[in-house]
Amino acid sequence: MGKDLVFVGGGHAHLTALVNLKDYTDRGRRVTLISPVDRHYYSGMGPGMLSGMYAPREIRFDLKKLVEDRGAQFMRGKVVRVHPEKRILDLEDGSRVSYDVVSFNTGSYVPLDLVKGSMEHVFPVKPIVNLLKAKRAVVRAIEKGRPELVVLGGGPAGLELTGNIRRLVTDNHGDATITLIAGRRLLPNLAEKARTLALASLKKRNIKVIEGVRADRIEDNTVIFTDGNSISFDLVFPAVGVKSYPIFKDSNLPVAEDGALTVNRHLHSVAYPNIFGGGDCVSLEDKRLDRVGVYAVRQNPILHANLTAALEGGEMKRFTPQETYLLIFNLGDGTGIFVRKSWVWNGTLAFKLKDYIDRKFMKTFQVSGEREDTRDYPDG
Repeated sequence: MGKDLVFVGGGHAHLTALVNLKDYTDRGRRVTLISPVDRHYYSGMGPGMLSGMYAPREIRFDLKKLVEDRGAQFMRGKVVRVHPEKRILDLEDGSRVSYDVVSFNTGSYVPLDLVKGSMEHVFPVKPIVNLLKAKRAVVRAIEKGRPELVVLGGGPAGLELTGNIRRLVTDNHGDATITLIAGRRLLPNLAEKARTLALASLKKRNIKVIEGVRADRIEDNTVIFTDGNSISFDLVFPAVGVKSYPIFKDSNLPVAEDGALTVNRHLHSVAYPNIFGGGDCVSLEDKRLDRVGVYAVRQNPILHANLTAALEGGEMKRFTPQETYLLIFNLGDGTGIFVRKSWVWNGTLAFKLKDYIDRKFMKTFQVSGEREDTRDYPDG
């Protein structure tokens, strides 16, 4: 008799398992992927899609086709609660799905509590598909005049977003005032040289960077800072600290401070060994990890192996996060900033290296004809 394996979310940490679904279905396992979207976009290439450097088809995975081609079921929906004792998932539409083993890769979101009014001109950096909508909005805005474009967030996402917005404006023969509100400081958790190189790049392209202030609220096309000052905008792009979705907290599962599911080194819940997870939606019980995509990618084969062990029996593998990792930022002008601890340098070679790594990753998991699919989907 088969066992029910359910994947919730088709993010980076699930890709190895999804590409190899026949390892489960050929053994008689009933497999379902629940996702609010049919297509998942790779965050590492998202800013490049915004600027037009990459076409949407180059950075997306067709989740529905991927799972259905391998004998599994795709269910479009959003899980809002887990009943771990009953092994049941509640979906937003009121339906329920049972499981024997479940794995979560639901990612994270940009909290928008500071928005006090309409979202019409607000484009958060996550989910990545928002960047397609942001691109269309920027092009429309520059066709009408010289818009005020404001990015919130001084981390890597804010930096890449700002640089690629400038490229989008320039390549569409427009003009805009672009301002990055960097919070305490730009790239606060990285070596000073990275900040210096980033500031120089933005300044050269006439992008204003404001440090030492944070957004308190957004209302009436105005960002109001915690110090009482403000800046007006036509479009605003929040790229501030991400949070885990409230699924786990609402389900009374053990969670970290940000609501992420607390897991052990086998990537399953510390309370329920049949509940697994990877990427931004989980937090290791014994080590705090930065919210960077490299960990989700490294969790890929571990999750696949341990889900198999949970279903079939056998020893589980341990996830050992690397102490140092490589970051390369796409600045939108054909250059990048390479950062590995204190080793920092910039230039076209840095971007070419990032481009090579990203394309290699996509080639591994784009197995459902994505690159031939040139359709412009209304929802991305």
